[in-house]
Amino acid sequence: MAGVVVIRNGWVVENTLESGLAEAGVTIGPIADLEDGSDHLGSAIDFPVDLFGHLNRAFGPEPVAIVVPDGVQVDDPVVVVVLTDAKASAVFPRVIVRCGVGASLTVVELHTSTDVASLVIPVLDATIESDGLLRHALVQEMGPRIWQLAHQAFKVGQSGTVEAFTAGLGGDYARTRIDCRLVGRGAEGRLAAAYYGEDDQTLDFRTFQEHAAPDTTSELLFKGALDGSSHSIYSGLIRVLPEAVRTRAHQTNRNIKLSPDAWVETVPNLEIETDDVVCSHASTVSPVDEDQRFFLESRGVPTRVAERLLLEGFFQDVAAAASVPAVAEMLQEALAERLDRRTTVEDGQ
Repeated sequence: MAGVVVIRNGWVVENTLESGLAEAGVTIGPIADLEDGSDHLGSAIDFPVDLFGHLNRAFGPEPVAIVVPDGVQVDDPVVVVVLTDAKASAVFPRVIVRCGVGASLTVVELHTSTDVASLVIPVLDATIESDGLLRHALVQEMGPRIWQLAHQAFKVGQSGTVEAFTAGLGGDYARTRIDCRLVGRGAEGRLAAAYYGEDDQTLDFRTFQEHAAPDTTSELLFKGALDGSSHSIYSGLIRVLPEAVRTRAHQTNRNIKLSPDAWVETVPNLEIETDDVVCSHASTVSPVDEDQRFFLESRGVPTRVAERLLLEGFFQDVAAAASVPAVAEMLQEALAERLDRRTTVEDGQ
């Protein structure tokens, strides 16, 4: 790992960085410790998009900044652990990332908690300059009584690239808004997410792919499985501004219902203000494919094992989109645990 930051209830309690990277000008730590810290605050979010953004800006005690200077390549990931263990509290962690011109960086965020009933409102504010590359992965595995209202904002400059992956696994109600603004010519944004709902969880995703410059490209793939009486919501918008000619943008949301009591809402949208573009959107909601399950059953595979194999295959391509192999492994292990619980419940019945 290139560096580690631990944010506990909004406050930085641990902060380490490789000495070689520090000598190259990379900085990690509270924004108040940076001479130009105020220049980075709000660089990707010009103005809070909702009340929760205002609350984070007003009450976030110690925003963390990860800044990579122009031309610096950070090969190993920077790990940010966001831990909530305060009871009956509202917590406002904020991470600010700047990837300089021609620089590259990988950030892995782990959002976790103890079994407390609290509200967590995290914000990620990430700017990728010209020819920069940011790989970002977030694993959300909060406790069963946590309400989380998260916002991720990416602003990508000319020929820059962001690869963002989200695993939504925990929480009672967990909402994630993702804004990907492609403001420079040739900018690219690749967004992927995998989520699994259990019991009466609600997992809510809202995405905005904004193309504001010519020759920009965005790809979005979100996949989820819902068990018990869980509920998922997906609302996505591809917006192509008048100057964003030759845009290529795609948006796909696919869901599998594992229980008749599970509920899925999926609403993809397009808003195109110019011509000479290639855009598409798609969404599906279905149970496990009966034909595929029967194919496996006819070859001696038990029904529950067949469903498990199909679910693992369903998530395989989105797990492969995680730019950090360790994150893909964490997702696969978390899914395996949930599928084991599902099998145990069915056996008990």
